[in-house]
Amino acid sequence: MYNGRMLSIVIPAYKDPFLHKTIDSLLENAEGEIEVIPVLDGYWPDTQIKDDKRIKVVHLGRNRGMRGAINAGVSVAEGKFLLRSDQHCMFAKGYDVELTKSCRPNWIMTATRYFLDPVKWERMDIPPVLCEKLVIQGGKKFSGQKWPSRDEKTKNRSLVETMAMQGSMWVMHKSWWEKVIKELQTEGYGQMYQDSHEMIFKTWKAGGEMVLNKRTWFAHKHRSFVQGRHEGTKENSSLRGESGLYALKIWRDYYEKEIRPKWGI
Repeated sequence: MYNGRMLSIVIPAYKDPFLHKTIDSLLENAEGEIEVIPVLDGYWPDTQIKDDKRIKVVHLGRNRGMRGAINAGVSVAEGKFLLRSDQHCMFAKGYDVELTKSCRPNWIMTATRYFLDPVKWERMDIPPVLCEKLVIQGGKKFSGQKWPSRDEKTKNRSLVETMAMQGSMWVMHKSWWEKVIKELQTEGYGQMYQDSHEMIFKTWKAGGEMVLNKRTWFAHKHRSFVQGRHEGTKENSSLRGESGLYALKIWRDYYEKEIRPKWGI
């Protein structure tokens, strides 16, 4: 049975030095009931994870990769809501209350995304990412693309339906995961990529929406900082190119015939 409005936060983790700061940000900025579930993907960190009753450490005996780690974390989550975070993110004060009170049962929700300097542990002076358009990039993969025209059209709205998001942070009801997402598929996709698109397509198919919440924010490590980047392991290679082509094989027809006409793109 789900625990009130508790938010379960799943962090797939693999040898990232910023995991501890991410956990601290989640704990220090929460204003409601949360549990933080770092999933240690076949390794132990050099520094032990802090002792806090809100933390539930999951250790995988062997490396399963990002998708497998997320699936493992969700399987032990006890909250009514799920939040997935990368292992190098900072969060706004009260992020948990805002996201859980706003998220409808058939939504995947993300927030305004800033860029993080993980060394200084501060937001960078770069404009944030808001709405993203779902496009096919170079005929090889689905990709989110900044959408200035929709940003302008929806500038006075705080909750906005959008088409894409970075997979680094999302929220949904756990019941939606169990009913619609079920698990992140590893066959064909590999372990590292196209996970957000897989979930969005499944959500659209089930009559749900992808929504941006501008009332709160998170900051994700800027790509110029390579330390801690998880590009897969020998056991679970990233399959970057293969993942994109597989997603196109599964979802392209649906995207071209139903999604693009709906959005007029």
